[in-house]
Amino acid sequence: MHTHLIDPDLAPLVTGPDGPPHLAVERIDETTAMITLRGKPYRTIDDRCWSPQRRIADMDRDGIAVHVLSPIPVTFCYDTPVGAAADFARAQNEFSARLVTDDPDRFAALGTVPLQDPDVATHELRRIMSHPGFLGIEIGAQVAGIELADPSLDEFFCVAAELNALVLVHPVDQDLYQRITGLGLGFGLGMPVETAIAAAALLTGDTMRRRPGVRYCLAHGGGALPAVLGRVDKGAHIGGMPIDSPDLPSQLARQMCCDSIAYDHDTLLHAVHTFGDAHVFYGSDYPFPAMPGHPESTLGGLPLPLRDDIAGNNIRRLVDIARSATVL
Repeated sequence: MHTHLIDPDLAPLVTGPDGPPHLAVERIDETTAMITLRGKPYRTIDDRCWSPQRRIADMDRDGIAVHVLSPIPVTFCYDTPVGAAADFARAQNEFSARLVTDDPDRFAALGTVPLQDPDVATHELRRIMSHPGFLGIEIGAQVAGIELADPSLDEFFCVAAELNALVLVHPVDQDLYQRITGLGLGFGLGMPVETAIAAAALLTGDTMRRRPGVRYCLAHGGGALPAVLGRVDKGAHIGGMPIDSPDLPSQLARQMCCDSIAYDHDTLLHAVHTFGDAHVFYGSDYPFPAMPGHPESTLGGLPLPLRDDIAGNNIRRLVDIARSATVL
């Protein structure tokens, strides 16, 4: 479910006549490139991010039948003018569409949309969901400071539900708290906390009721949400919600799902307990250093029915992909 790609020839996102592009991909050689953000190096990447041949070779090595391709979160660019961001999103989606069209048995995709303008984002969502092989979208855990639970995004998410689009919520480095990143804990703590804040905001108040049927999928095993959900429940109870209410955050969380990138079995099983056996999908974060390793490092030792569900059955049920896949 959770892999990343980018077009090495993606046109830069230019936001004005002066200064460097907001975001660009600069080739170093045939197999290496540099992503730059506001003219500064952001991340060195290699051809696993764009070469289907290289990717498929790795998939075959690891026994993975299908990759669901999704953008690199730094490319969401919600803080840029919507016109430029819309063109940038469309170009990324077209690259994903080419890979899926060329090899539909090995690839599916999640697209990207310029959520800083919900109307424009809705138009792009409808467009990509009409393309075979697109399962939904990947979005950030906030939109330039606006929570995903904000009513201004209700219409967009209702359209996502109408289209049966999966919504993968993935935190963005640039949104993390400076206190956390200053301690060197952006990856280890900042991202899980960012996801938990976004999810908790969705689960409290009346957001889930306003947007019935939205299929939220939380990256990285749901982040810190499973660990703090009992406390979120207690806060709701202190605020007057009956402890047996169907609107208790832990009950509503059963409508969400997550990937399996938790890095240890206890944490993964906690996510399974939080979201349900049928709502956890295998994810790898390919091709970045955050990859947990060989699929057996995640799946090994799990009860066989749960292993089979996480490895592929759950995502097939959700998006109705007919595959003979071992792992998706």
